[in-house]
Amino acid sequence: MLNFLIFVLIGAVAGWLAGIIRKGKGFGFLLNLLIGIIGGFLGGWLFDKLGIAFLGIFGQFVAALVGAIILLWIISLFKKK
Repeated sequence: MLNFLIFVLIGAVAGWLAGIIRKGKGFGFLLNLLIGIIGGFLGGWLFDKLGIAFLGIFGQFVAALVGAIILLWIISLFKKK
């Protein structure tokens, strides 16, 4: 249960920070959380495919942040301007 809570917290912070980096502001707690969690899976998968290994909470955060930034970039490709 503690690992799940840490994963959710890392996802929330990574999603919030990715929102600031990509757009200049966050999207609110729930959307930041969702973007961070999906970004964590995306970043972990991408790093695994590239043969990059980060360990520990810092590694999980980096993977989630990179994945969330990539996810926001993909979303921006489909948004109307």
